[in-house]
Amino acid sequence: MLTEEEERRFVGCGSGDPQADVPLAWELLYRLEPELYDRLASAEVLHPGVLAWLPDSVDRVVEVGAGTGRLTLELVRRAREVVAIEPASPLRNILSRKLARAAQGCRADVTPGFFDELPVGDDCAELVVTCSAFTPAWGHGGEAGLAEMERVCAPGGLVVIVWPNNVSWLEAHGYGYVSFAGEMFVEFGSVQDAAELSEIFYPKAAAEVMRCGLRRVSYEMLGINPPRDLSFKVMAE
Repeated sequence: MLTEEEERRFVGCGSGDPQADVPLAWELLYRLEPELYDRLASAEVLHPGVLAWLPDSVDRVVEVGAGTGRLTLELVRRAREVVAIEPASPLRNILSRKLARAAQGCRADVTPGFFDELPVGDDCAELVVTCSAFTPAWGHGGEAGLAEMERVCAPGGLVVIVWPNNVSWLEAHGYGYVSFAGEMFVEFGSVQDAAELSEIFYPKAAAEVMRCGLRRVSYEMLGINPPRDLSFKVMAE
């Protein structure tokens, strides 16, 4: 399921056992069941404060780890050009189909690439952003990935990591932090979707989700941090 380049990054940095190596399990999911992943990602709606915080008019955006477009579809509304970089071919296919139906979808170029080897030039974008994809681990970001995102960001531009998983690590690398208040919900497509996806992805909460029979399920019930925050760095001019 993995190319040689993917195997080097995603298998080499962990145990190689997807039952114990969670990042590898996600990488396999993206390639084996991309539609299932898209159902989950589509339900995890970003906090409106995060979207309002991002620049609303820029020439060029580079998005790394675009997935199936959780953030991409918002970015094409506020940028003249979006380079959406995603390593998993099945996710790129879903994203391309979504963009083909979107009003400003023609502004996005979906391309393969990895955090540590971005296929764009130096200082080429006013906004470099990633959402729920970057971690401090090599293969999913790390020191090399952070350096690459900063390399492609223009002087005075922003590098933004939405829904960061290790805020203190980013703060140690000079990143600021913003979080937005308010209760948040995973917006499943139906009660049936909520029950099915909770059983797969949030098994500890599945019984309660099914008992309540809800389509909108709070992140608190699921026991995970909601997508309400971001880490950022303004590149020196």
